Amino acid sequence: MSKNKRVIIAGGKTGGHLFPGIAVAQALREKDPGTKILFVGTNAPFETDTLARYGFAHKSIISRPVKGKNIFAKAWSTGLVGLSLVQALIIIIGFRANFILGVGGFSSFALVVAGRLLFRETAIHEQNALPGMTNRMLSKIARTRFISFKETKGMPENDTTFLVGNPVRRPLSNAEENTGTDDTVLKQITKDDFLILVTGGSQGAASINRAFTDAVAMIKEISSIFIIHQTGKNAETEIRQFYSAGDIRHKAAAFFYDMPAIQDRADLVISRAGAGTVSELCIKGKPAILVPYPYAADDHQTANAKFLADQGACIMIADKALTGHTLLAAIEALQHNTNKRAQMADTMKALAMPHGADLIADHILGATVSKRKENVPA
Repeated sequence: MSKNKRVIIAGGKTGGHLFPGIAVAQALREKDPGTKILFVGTNAPFETDTLARYGFAHKSIISRPVKGKNIFAKAWSTGLVGLSLVQALIIIIGFRANFILGVGGFSSFALVVAGRLLFRETAIHEQNALPGMTNRMLSKIARTRFISFKETKGMPENDTTFLVGNPVRRPLSNAEENTGTDDTVLKQITKDDFLILVTGGSQGAASINRAFTDAVAMIKEISSIFIIHQTGKNAETEIRQFYSAGDIRHKAAAFFYDMPAIQDRADLVISRAGAGTVSELCIKGKPAILVPYPYAADDHQTANAKFLADQGACIMIADKALTGHTLLAAIEALQHNTNKRAQMADTMKALAMPHGADLIADHILGATVSKRKENVPA
């Protein structure tokens, strides 16, 4: 393998794009500590704060899709694309990057294009079966494509497209988790507690928050349950007040940075069904109640959840059918049936592709990545 590579990971803004990039960066750092890694994306607080937490350097560029209802708006957007390309060229030359990996989000576009113009190695990773606009364009530009699903629309089926699955983050180390927030809450949980992890994502938390708190109000044996609830930024105060008023053991926060460690301990996960979440739950073998976000592009979350539900790996509840009563019934069906939870966990693990980060890192470092035929949920 090549040593001391200089790698730019481009893209981010949302966890669905950023976390796979972080997973690849962690794998690179483990395989060759001499690898230099730079993330390039937006200046969104979520992106900059998360990368600082994981200890990775970051630069931002101007990134806007070419859009607009009139010719003047489109001309302005096109000018910004030109500016972002100039910024990308300067960053690549200044960092002396020899590999650029795009992980989605429009900020990855300029970096991958600039990488090709400078004759650097380029690749993209697509998390979903239905690629976003940026990766649809970059699939024709990047030298290599990594996909998470066997049936990925629009990706060339040739020797430069590799099925690797979704890279999954390692837990934060003690040095990286500098606040101790997540570690502290896990220490409050006993081995006899039934731990429910609830998370609705950045866009889709509202209906899950509402239905779950309604369900909790009806749970009779609440003393044996501990709840970790990722609320989203708009509902944190309200959810905390609800739990405190009911004297319910919990930890509620807008966001948990060390979600992998919390998932490891969870007995049941209630979540949306994004590709990254599905991959993490499969790898960790976690029983889950999945509520697909109904406004996701092409309704791909419903396809994810239905694939798992059809094989007995999860319980799926459509967002329009989500109420406190339907959620309570699903929770109680799993809480008191350890055999069913074990069966669901085994089925989840059977569907997992756990080596995505390592396979991409190996390719970046010069190793041969073999073709894989296993499929994962679309």
